[in-house]
Amino acid sequence: MATSLSVIVITHNESARLRACLESVAFADEVVVVDNGSTDDTVAIAREMGARVTQTADWPGFGPQKNRALDLATRDWILSIDADERVTSRLREQIQAAIGAQQFDAYMVNRRSSYCGQYMAHSGWYPDRLLRLFRRGTGRFSNALVHEALEVKGAVGQLEGELLHESYANFEAVLDKMNRYSTAGAQALHRKGVRGSLGKALGHGLWAFLRTYLFKRGFLDGRLGLALAVSNAEGTYYRYLKLWLLQRNA
Repeated sequence: MATSLSVIVITHNESARLRACLESVAFADEVVVVDNGSTDDTVAIAREMGARVTQTADWPGFGPQKNRALDLATRDWILSIDADERVTSRLREQIQAAIGAQQFDAYMVNRRSSYCGQYMAHSGWYPDRLLRLFRRGTGRFSNALVHEALEVKGAVGQLEGELLHESYANFEAVLDKMNRYSTAGAQALHRKGVRGSLGKALGHGLWAFLRTYLFKRGFLDGRLGLALAVSNAEGTYYRYLKLWLLQRNA
């Protein structure tokens, strides 16, 4: 019975977090890292940890880059993980049991993310159920520049255990990611023909705050729950503002 596992990771300047990520998936039969022009020690660390590394000069977006890594994987099952994520021991046991039993073609995992040092229990961040484990040949990633989705054919199960996500170590990381993702998000909306305006930017930003803090019970995450709600509102506002300015200056 086929039970071998490939882990795929895409990277760019992830030397501070990659080692912990790869240590958490040391049980895999193969680790494939596709790196996009890192200027730090990312590639050296990946090779030191036994990963098979491919470097690319261009950046096609998150979805296409993950498909590049997927195409290089050779084992029966695929686990997609980001460099800022770690597989817990409980999740590792669940993964090994799942690929041994082969009851489903793909599995959802529960991701718990941190914001400036605090793991969030609410705010729409937990439980963050994501498709990450699947039988090779049953799934591909969407072509989205950001917020790519794994699209699979077949029956989908749910794993226990958690995937820990070190999403924002500090507020500088929040601001950096907010800027990058709002730009990419605006470009994606522009390609889809979505129209932007200052009113839309304000409205979507306000809704993002209300959804995070009230409807997703972000207030139960304390002061950082409020900070996260404000960050989500700002990121959404900037995405639609950049869309409006992109169309205005076209």
